[in-house]
Amino acid sequence: MAVTIAVGVNTEGRREVLGMAVGASEAEPFWLDFLRSLTRRGLRGVKLVVSDAHEGLKAAVTKVLRATWQRCRVHFARNALAHAGRTQRRIVSAWIGTAYAEADAPAAHAQWRKVADQLRPKVPKLAALMDSAEEDVLAYMAFPTAHRAKLHSTNPIERLNGEIKRRTDVVGIFPNEAAAVRLIGAILLEQSDEWATQRSRYMTLETVAAVSDTGPVRLGAVPT
Repeated sequence: MAVTIAVGVNTEGRREVLGMAVGASEAEPFWLDFLRSLTRRGLRGVKLVVSDAHEGLKAAVTKVLRATWQRCRVHFARNALAHAGRTQRRIVSAWIGTAYAEADAPAAHAQWRKVADQLRPKVPKLAALMDSAEEDVLAYMAFPTAHRAKLHSTNPIERLNGEIKRRTDVVGIFPNEAAAVRLIGAILLEQSDEWATQRSRYMTLETVAAVSDTGPVRLGAVPT
């Protein structure tokens, strides 16, 4: 079984745990149910969803949230470098990184295609991967510069995932789903409370307002 967690940044610029779900599969039906459960509790105005390469989630995001999907840049790099020889990985990584260093989306896309074309004669599989992933990996470039470091990968949630893993490893095996939900739910509540009371905001009100089309919103309690 997999525990899936959704974390977002609200209109006040603060991080918030949106919800969790337990499922045996990460296929599109699971993601549809999960996202619909969030919208039933009041989630709206989502602009970008960041995750690893889950095609089922990408399809569900389009259908339920009508938002843009961002493929995690870090996970993409691992997939990309698997196509490069061991001695080529450092230079390939640097080449791809030149697209991320561009100032705006048009320049980033132009550089991305230039790098793919340079790689095509010697590493055609990598070039083909770059062709297919371009829109998803560079989606974050359409957002304000101040947000981009926090949007291009799933890194912001990795610390939370690590804490959950540390606490669940102590238990080892849960007798049932409810037991897992109780423990992980408690961890998520602790984290959400900590984020809500932090002095500094994750994103400033000014930069959030620039992309927001909704007023302040908080999700309702999970039905029991």
